[in-house]
Amino acid sequence: MAAEHQKTLSDLGLTAQGGREALVTGLSLDSRTVKEGHLFAAFPGSKVHGGEFIQYALRMGAGAILTDAAGAALAHDVLAESMAALVVAEDPRQAFAQAAALWFGRQPETMVAVTGTNGKTSVSTFCRMIWVALGRKAINLGTTGVEGGWTHPLKHTTPDPLTLQSVLAEAAAAGVTHAAMEASSHGLDQRRLDGVWLAAAGFTNFTQDHLDYHGTFEAYFDAKMGLFRRVLPEDAVAVVNLDDPKGHEVATIATARGQEVIGTGRSPAARLRLRGQRFDSTGQDLLFDWQGTPQQVRLSLIGGFQAENVLVAAGLVIGAGEDAAAVFAALPSLTTVRGRMQLAATRSNGATVFVDYAHTPDAVATALRALRPHVMGRIVAIVGAGGDRDRTKRPLMGAAAAEFADVVIVTDDNPRSEDPATIRAAVLAGVRSAGGGDIVTEVGDRAEAILRGVDALGPGDALLICGKGHETGQIVGQDVFPFDDVEQASISVAALEGRI
Repeated sequence: MAAEHQKTLSDLGLTAQGGREALVTGLSLDSRTVKEGHLFAAFPGSKVHGGEFIQYALRMGAGAILTDAAGAALAHDVLAESMAALVVAEDPRQAFAQAAALWFGRQPETMVAVTGTNGKTSVSTFCRMIWVALGRKAINLGTTGVEGGWTHPLKHTTPDPLTLQSVLAEAAAAGVTHAAMEASSHGLDQRRLDGVWLAAAGFTNFTQDHLDYHGTFEAYFDAKMGLFRRVLPEDAVAVVNLDDPKGHEVATIATARGQEVIGTGRSPAARLRLRGQRFDSTGQDLLFDWQGTPQQVRLSLIGGFQAENVLVAAGLVIGAGEDAAAVFAALPSLTTVRGRMQLAATRSNGATVFVDYAHTPDAVATALRALRPHVMGRIVAIVGAGGDRDRTKRPLMGAAAAEFADVVIVTDDNPRSEDPATIRAAVLAGVRSAGGGDIVTEVGDRAEAILRGVDALGPGDALLICGKGHETGQIVGQDVFPFDDVEQASISVAALEGRI
């Protein structure tokens, strides 16, 4: 990873054993990318410790090694024979994230981050849209890559610190002044955000997901709270959805750090308090208070939960320094986030097809509940579950679909290395356990499932395709096949109505 100039270890906030100094020419997380004079970071991993690769990094010319005591012990012999400086840190991931920020040395001037099981992409995108409406050059970073005034693809919702800091520096160099990013639990647990300079951070909600990684709800929640306990500065602003069962606990954590809290939701304690919503076929009207003063705005967004996301976004932008009145004036300009309750197609009989990224039990339930006030007829739901992920949520997703939809079609999502039929069976079991045995159909092929769902729509009905949202591929085994729910919905409508 090249830079315009070299830096010393002390420039990067690092101290080597014996007080040795070293001139660093670049940073590497992969021993195969190491060049002469690089700092190589070796972290503990879930399967192997990065210390196993220190010997290869040294052969490639690494001038400094950053690791923990276990990594140093693994490479003791080769380190003893090397001239490389050794930095042993109690938390090498955090040390590296902060070093990466100092290495690149530049980020957009105003940055916010948002965590939560659901809503991160919507909130970060809405922040960017509000800033743009206010004349700022802004981006959002996360599941959908980098979008806005400067674009860039990302492989992860929250990239590794080297990628993240490189992207932020490039964005700043391109004139981006404002950025909103998603803070995933994985990213927080692995300290990927620890070098980001935040003005405000938000919390949307907390429900089941990623237990395959975190193991327990407690560990999952603790990972998310790293945003407020560790990453967000003490003099910054925390924006918290107080309607979530964990909301008041998050607010307490933030207050204990000395952070200013802007609560959102229907709670009487909320500074951005939602007072009422009125729904129609094209959107909703919101009535809310800002610190006791009533406000009313029109949102061209489907789904009651979008009001929660919009208020968190508004709180973040206000918390990051914008005038509240200007922020509220910008809200009617917000548009649907790609793959988030997105209107994908409309049949000639008026029936609508929506695509949503809902891939957790709570997200499926929330999306279906939120769609109901906009729909006069039946709701048809297409639901599946991903392979090689949390298996316990599969029947719960089926149960949520059965509870809130009138017709359920169980299909494949991203089966990955698992047998698709086994995944579908778990989802189907959940549908039947919730009393949905007479409303469910199993259609393994996702394209056929969407075609059947569209074909079932009568006047006033709506189809909600859950799970993949913005994704443009389906992962089967090790292969990624082109597949876009929005595109497939449009093709299905056109085919059934004789337009292709």
